[in-house]
Amino acid sequence: MWFFARDPIRDFPFESVAPQEPPLQPGGPWQLHRGKRKATGEPVSLFVYDVKPNSEEQTQLAKAAFKHLKTLRHPNILSYIDGLETEKCLHVVTEPVVPLRAYLESRGEVKGLSDLEISWGLHQIVKALSFLVNDCHLIHNNVCAAAVFVDRAGEWKLGGLDYMCSAVGESAVPRKGVPELEKYDPPELTENSKAIGEKWSADMWRLGCLIWEVFNGPLLRSSSLRSLGKIPKSLVPHYCELVGANPKLRPNPAKFLQNCCGPGGFMDNHFVETNLFLEEIQIKEPAERQKFFQELNTHLDTFPEDFCRHKVLPQLLTAFEFSNAGAVILTPLFKVGKFLNSQEYQQKIIPVIVKMFSSPDRAMRIRLLQQMEQFIQYLNEPTVNTQIFPHVVHGFLDTNPAIREQTVKSMLLLAPKLSENNLNVELMKHFARLQARDDQGPIRCNTTVCLGKIGPYLNANTRKNVLISAFTRATKDPFAPSRAAGVLGFSATHNYFSMSDCAFKILPVLCTLTMDPEKTVRDQAFKAIRSFLTKLETISEDPSQLAELEKDVHAASASPGAGAAASWAGWAVTGVSSLTSKLIRTNVGAAQGAENTPEGTPASTTSEAPKPGTGQPPASEVAAPPSSNQWDQWELEEDVTEDSLADRWDDEDWGSLEQEAKQPKRPGSSEDWNSPGWQEPAVAAAKKSGVKTVSLCLGPIPVDTNSSGTPIFTF
Repeated sequence: MWFFARDPIRDFPFESVAPQEPPLQPGGPWQLHRGKRKATGEPVSLFVYDVKPNSEEQTQLAKAAFKHLKTLRHPNILSYIDGLETEKCLHVVTEPVVPLRAYLESRGEVKGLSDLEISWGLHQIVKALSFLVNDCHLIHNNVCAAAVFVDRAGEWKLGGLDYMCSAVGESAVPRKGVPELEKYDPPELTENSKAIGEKWSADMWRLGCLIWEVFNGPLLRSSSLRSLGKIPKSLVPHYCELVGANPKLRPNPAKFLQNCCGPGGFMDNHFVETNLFLEEIQIKEPAERQKFFQELNTHLDTFPEDFCRHKVLPQLLTAFEFSNAGAVILTPLFKVGKFLNSQEYQQKIIPVIVKMFSSPDRAMRIRLLQQMEQFIQYLNEPTVNTQIFPHVVHGFLDTNPAIREQTVKSMLLLAPKLSENNLNVELMKHFARLQARDDQGPIRCNTTVCLGKIGPYLNANTRKNVLISAFTRATKDPFAPSRAAGVLGFSATHNYFSMSDCAFKILPVLCTLTMDPEKTVRDQAFKAIRSFLTKLETISEDPSQLAELEKDVHAASASPGAGAAASWAGWAVTGVSSLTSKLIRTNVGAAQGAENTPEGTPASTTSEAPKPGTGQPPASEVAAPPSSNQWDQWELEEDVTEDSLADRWDDEDWGSLEQEAKQPKRPGSSEDWNSPGWQEPAVAAAKKSGVKTVSLCLGPIPVDTNSSGTPIFTF
């Protein structure tokens, strides 16, 4: 019965969430609303037509538009989602869009649309017209700015299908009855004209009107088309073909597209090429996709932000999920990630990063470690400790020195987020092994520096048991920069040592370094000795200051945010071609060169193993660190070489991390900070074979003095 009938609008799964937009065109039948799906809140656009009395002709046009939009499916035509037809109204649900005119006005308030954006937008509209005319044999009959819409990615969509008609036979052209639309009609449609053109001639004239409006604003009269205004020179010849008086000379949409995309044409640019590739990316060969993603990074800075977020990002995520794109997508992925807010980053990027860390691909792992500074702030502590750190620590045992080096550097960013056990137990085991047994001097040096930097995050018990033993071991390293790093480690963490430890454990170690063969090490040792003596003298003069000077000895570990970690990480988060990696390669080249050196000809520099029975490391004739004591100079050198070497990383075969399980473990890997002696397998082997090696590492940490002359140590 009629009183049990349900309201179809109330049961419709979509609803309007905002007042209607301004009319799409003066006198037009449709009103555009922003809407959403009731169940999920998914944003949509809602086109509403209210049936009015004595408007049968307009109602039939609205129903025809409803039918055409529902049956026509094309990437450049407004995407239909759902619809509702009743006696009182028509509702059409589409993807969320805004009218082109409103989009141009909003962008004009900022900086306007670039020629790249307009070229791709026009490309899409012309492609839609070509589909209608050549494939469907339909004439749009209403091409104008009011019939074009823009989605979230900045893609242009053709709508306004109210006056569409067949291009086959003698079908009647729907009468518009809207005076404001008459200015878009071509001259041959006037009563006095007898010129007959092709089936696409009228739509191509209207396309010329659309081009004029995009560059010059609303078209008031058709005579204004003669004035080019701001239309780019590369588009002028093709525009003139569209608005020519002879309808037979107007090109087919497909031919117009071909002309504009030709060499030097308005649509001949990397933005259009990128979009065309993305449309066909699923059928491209893997090698083509790899090359595309490598080149994409260089163009992203010139692309619109909305395009990067809503079109490039989904393709990058899809390529990772289904195409095994690997590490090549990381750089563009992180660059696009800068456009996301924190919530979007957590939802879209972080799950991909977590999954990437579990990959055995070495190239992907090293890229992740290099670029950790870009996403560390979005990682929460549970994710770091349970899903990332367990995979990262495998890098400490990797046979590839570059992986071990980047793993050490990444700890500067991960340390503030590590749990008590991971930081004070697990990480310290790996650091002890690296510092005592790693065959690369630069990596041992960086391990010591990293330990000094993360000292504030260690708990009091770990600081007491680890720091003095670790820095003391570093001072006995045959690699001179490692010895300097040990001295500077004492200086950087001086506030965590009790006065008795300073007197009985630290000063005796530093005093032995005053006879070090390297002047840089001796200079740092003297500065550190003076600093510790100053503290002891202060206590001797005024014992009441003991509590103040030892206030940090038993202090709890610090817990700064990730932003702070990124600021003090310094050199440890530079690019792939870091100095240590470069030096590791240099060492290999030096060893090969030494093999070809005639017998009896000494190499320029050497690194000798420690002599048995001596407490002091032997003279190590290594390439001297720079005269300046600023770490920033080393960071500068890394930046200079990074661009020149970065492209080589994708060309190298890094292998798989899974292979590590098959590799024999290094003998005697110590996890005890107090283990006696230090052995350098590579140096010993080189000495035995007569090959001399070249070693170098990051420079010393600066030691300044304040106005009162008291040393201030920076690490």
